[in-house]
Amino acid sequence: NIPDSPRASARMSNQALSALLQQQAGIEAILHYTCRDRNVLCIQSDLLGAAAIGIRNLICITGDPPKMGGYPDATAVFDVDAIGLVNIVHNLNRGLDIGGNPIGNGTAFVIGVGANPGVPNLDEEIRRFEYKVQAGAEYAVTQPVFDLSLLEKFLRRIESYKIPVVAGIWPLVSARNAEFMKNELRVSVPDSILDRMGKAVNPEAARHEGVAIAREMLIAVRSMVQGAQISAPQSRYSSAVDVLEALGTSGIGAGALQ
Repeated sequence: NIPDSPRASARMSNQALSALLQQQAGIEAILHYTCRDRNVLCIQSDLLGAAAIGIRNLICITGDPPKMGGYPDATAVFDVDAIGLVNIVHNLNRGLDIGGNPIGNGTAFVIGVGANPGVPNLDEEIRRFEYKVQAGAEYAVTQPVFDLSLLEKFLRRIESYKIPVVAGIWPLVSARNAEFMKNELRVSVPDSILDRMGKAVNPEAARHEGVAIAREMLIAVRSMVQGAQISAPQSRYSSAVDVLEALGTSGIGAGALQ
């Protein structure tokens, strides 16, 4: 799952990284694709190129504005938002460009979108989710889940749309990390989680508590969603692996979540 310059920070091309992962590690990549840096001409060229090098899986998102990162004066394009992007990809899959002109053989992207069960205005989130599905979305990945009641409420509201939902699982690394998720990324982090992370006496204790919380979330969502995306925050891959071990100790089974 390869982000696209998250939080408007300059990073290696995620298309290049996705191709390298698939070629050298044999791992099928999921490419995040944002609308922030590209007009509709570039979007179509990029996606046709991605299809040509064997990238199949997308998560279509609007993208963080440049003011969030280290380049606040960079130009934000946003010719379309995530809904418009899904529509473009859906048309490419049908062998059409944005103007309805034939492009030859269609692409074969699996179209994913983001969802945030913890936003203050859930009605607006549901409205946008509906538009994404109507535009061609085939699965959704949520923001990190720390509040199960909000996830349950969100899932009840979207159950009629019949697309798979993958729950985001994030092993927190510190109390500061938890506060950042809540205040900057609009992720709902309950006070009980903040308290648990705040009681950690040192960084290693905080990491262990974050892993414990993530394991609890992973086990709790197993009967609610069709998959899980486990992140490795701040390149702490061992934390993601530690969370995955819950699959073997809880009776979930390796095939139940991914």
